[in-house]
Amino acid sequence: MAPPQGQMRPGRQLAVLAGMLVVLYLLVFFSGGASGGWKDRLEPRLGLDLVGGTRLTLEATNTIDGRAPTAANLERARQIIESRVNAYGVAEAEVVTEGDRNIVISLPGENRDLSEVGSAAELRFRKVLKVADGSGALPSPAPSPTAEPTASGTPSPDGTPSATPDAKASSSPSAGGQGGGAPTPTPSATPSAAPSPTASEEPVPQSIEEQRQAVEKKVGAEAWAAAEGLQAPADLSADPALAEKLKPFAELTGREVAVLPAQMQFNVPTISCVQLDDRPPASISNPEVQVVSCEGGYAKNLLDVAKVLGTDVSSASAVRDQTSQWVVSLNFTSSGQEKWTALTREAFNNEGQACDASALGDEGKCRVAVVLDNAIVSSPQIQGVLTGNSQITGNFSNAEAAELAGFLSYGALPVTFEAQESQNVTATLGESHLRAGLLAAGIGMLLVIIYSFFYYRLLGSVIFASLVLSAMLLFGALVVLGRQIGFTLTLAGIAGIIVSLGVAADSFVIYFERLKDEIREGRSPRSAVNRAWVRARRTIISANLITILSALTLYIVSVGTVKGFAFALGLATVLDLVVVFLFRHPMMAMLARSRAFLSPRVSGLGRVLPARSSEQAQSRNPRVKEA
Repeated sequence: MAPPQGQMRPGRQLAVLAGMLVVLYLLVFFSGGASGGWKDRLEPRLGLDLVGGTRLTLEATNTIDGRAPTAANLERARQIIESRVNAYGVAEAEVVTEGDRNIVISLPGENRDLSEVGSAAELRFRKVLKVADGSGALPSPAPSPTAEPTASGTPSPDGTPSATPDAKASSSPSAGGQGGGAPTPTPSATPSAAPSPTASEEPVPQSIEEQRQAVEKKVGAEAWAAAEGLQAPADLSADPALAEKLKPFAELTGREVAVLPAQMQFNVPTISCVQLDDRPPASISNPEVQVVSCEGGYAKNLLDVAKVLGTDVSSASAVRDQTSQWVVSLNFTSSGQEKWTALTREAFNNEGQACDASALGDEGKCRVAVVLDNAIVSSPQIQGVLTGNSQITGNFSNAEAAELAGFLSYGALPVTFEAQESQNVTATLGESHLRAGLLAAGIGMLLVIIYSFFYYRLLGSVIFASLVLSAMLLFGALVVLGRQIGFTLTLAGIAGIIVSLGVAADSFVIYFERLKDEIREGRSPRSAVNRAWVRARRTIISANLITILSALTLYIVSVGTVKGFAFALGLATVLDLVVVFLFRHPMMAMLARSRAFLSPRVSGLGRVLPARSSEQAQSRNPRVKEA
């Protein structure tokens, strides 16, 4: 009988497989990123559900109108956040987008607060125009130990830091702060009072104009008209009736205050710094309009349009100044330097007398507020025209200065975020998950092997060796992929690997059962091996291809840990195909030449070989049938 088509030399394919294993494990032990001892180099990159860590989910909005950001802005934000997290010295964080507005940050092996990495870091340099009391107290503002009220009841910025001509500024009262310090409590200060249930339960309108109309309806027409009529911060001690009219503004939430005009936020005394500091991110991000921001938790600052932006800063770094205090050194771009020089000249000369007396520093010069997101980081008094680089001071620690410098260096986020969910997984819980996953994988493999030896005897050894080789290829691939593309093995990934065991078992059954059919049809075991392979190959490829396409589709449309499941399932299935072609069929071809393969008890072919032998004997001796 002529050898069937597809006859091959098994040694060549086994040599190719051996070469693949050698190359793969050379990459495992010696490729880029391999470090430590031999045991350390064999460790794949594990997810936080297996080793513990921190996961933070950030929800993105483009502006305070609540619309979802564009895909391009969300991806840009993801890249910036990833750079910020890596700037902490943590290079193993996973930052991925989820849906159309979420970014998920996963930090395996370490528990830490990641909430600040989602801050917009929109830097603005704004001239301070006016200062008013921000305690929200009724009927008159309580005196502050650090600010003396003037005749109009607005505190003067005594002790405000100053900037020398070499661009140095000492720490400000809001040093390193968020502008969110609590004001001095008084019996009549009600800005933190909870809004009425009907107001808080109503859905927030999408349009800013609709939100403003809702706020007008909430405070009432009389209060709104009184607020619109104010041209300067009102002295409520001189007009108790006005104080009563403006009292509803103290019940507004930070989100509701954010939609009010800047002049109204500044002039209405019952709108306090507590409410202003509670405004959502990006509330004062528009550089072309005047805004209001608090400093020290008690002083409302009316700020001019932003004439120097964070994009005008080329680089930022944390350094020590001459007094050994940590500061953030700013280097401007060429155009940014021109803007900065023009702004300091305008502030030093108080051009147009734009700065009110309440906003001047202790030497009678205008101040320039360094505004990061909604907060004033510092507001130094400008004592000269600054033509060089500058420093932001604020009693920073090394970590705080480095964090701020990192935010400014990597740029402002094009999207604003609010933290939605933070999860800390302990290392103990992660280890228990890992043990459970490995135990499940081991039990699954053991059951397949036991069934294989029970049903297929000698052929079960082929199944066992194939699974071992698949496991070696998969493990090496996980280690290399973890270093090269950052693939992280999670509990869901282990589940995908376990499912792939069933896919591998299916290909065994298809091949071996087809082999039995070929022997029943009268072929010799040696020729049946090749014939069965030719016929089973198409079915095996089709079945595995369907699994791979399913995993690919799931990977594309899914988010979060489901992607890990899909990736692991697809990878394990691909490697199973490699083992099928380069090991399983060549080994069967080699076994077909052995005597053991012809023994029904040893080979696992069961009654197929005896039945075939009986048929052959009858064909050689036709009298047996007649007898």
